[in-house]
Amino acid sequence: MELWFTEKQTDHMAFSLRVRSTLHRETTPYQELLVVDTHQFGRMLVLDGFIMTTEADEFVYHEMMAHVPLFTHPNPRRVLVVGGGDGGVIREVLKHPTVEEAVLAEIDERVIEVSRRYFPTISRALDDPRCRIEVGDGIRYVAEHKNAFDVVIVDSTDPVGPAVGLFSREFYRSVHECLTDDGVFVAQTESPFVNPVFLRDIQRRVGEIFPITTFYFAAVPTYPTGMWSITLGSKRHDPRKVEFGDRFRDMETRYYDPDMHRAAFVLPPFARHLTWEAQKAAREKGIVLPAGLPGMAPERWRAEPDGGAEG
Repeated sequence: MELWFTEKQTDHMAFSLRVRSTLHRETTPYQELLVVDTHQFGRMLVLDGFIMTTEADEFVYHEMMAHVPLFTHPNPRRVLVVGGGDGGVIREVLKHPTVEEAVLAEIDERVIEVSRRYFPTISRALDDPRCRIEVGDGIRYVAEHKNAFDVVIVDSTDPVGPAVGLFSREFYRSVHECLTDDGVFVAQTESPFVNPVFLRDIQRRVGEIFPITTFYFAAVPTYPTGMWSITLGSKRHDPRKVEFGDRFRDMETRYYDPDMHRAAFVLPPFARHLTWEAQKAAREKGIVLPAGLPGMAPERWRAEPDGGAEG
């Protein structure tokens, strides 16, 4: 009998993968955790029914979450990763020789432990002496550390359950205070096809706090529509004006390079109006921009027309 895993991505769209075997299943204090071995993408980590990462395509997401902000900052020494218990973002962060310490703040210790067992190539950097693991509430950790990090990376699950607070205005203010004077921040912000209103509202929340705010794309096949947005907020450095010099020369990557960095910020017209820059320009001219593609977002993620979810 064939076994399939299906993720319901919207009320009218689902994504399925044929499964070889179920390797692990448990209910942690925070979420349902599942590891399966798939025919097409290898081992796959699933939290609360949503695909988090797979062996076949994890490098795309992890490289773009880490290298874009770290190359945007000219000298990143201390980096905080909120969430990301699988260790993939930490692995990419520690490829940068300037990084002296990378802190992983993960609320669910079982994600770390299960990832160590079933995803050793993703989680291997968790044993690097420069990595420090803090098990606990990432929101509280950020709020308690002022002017402490050059880069903050929020590698969260989707905006449901324990991750909801990671998308609030209050949290973004805490991130701003947690960063040094020229700090850079990134967070995953869903697909512009599935949830354009959510992306628009997150751009506004971040843009009201960070003087440089935009988003960029990564092509992640197992995420809804495969077109994934990452929002970036910066106090000083513009990610579209990075001077790479020799910094990338000896780095081994499979998706990210200076050309992909620049290309990721070239947005198609349908998504360009979702940026904070476009929203501000339209507001000044009295223009009402379309929300994107109405009706595609799951009800539990859909923002309100004038401000989004609470926070």
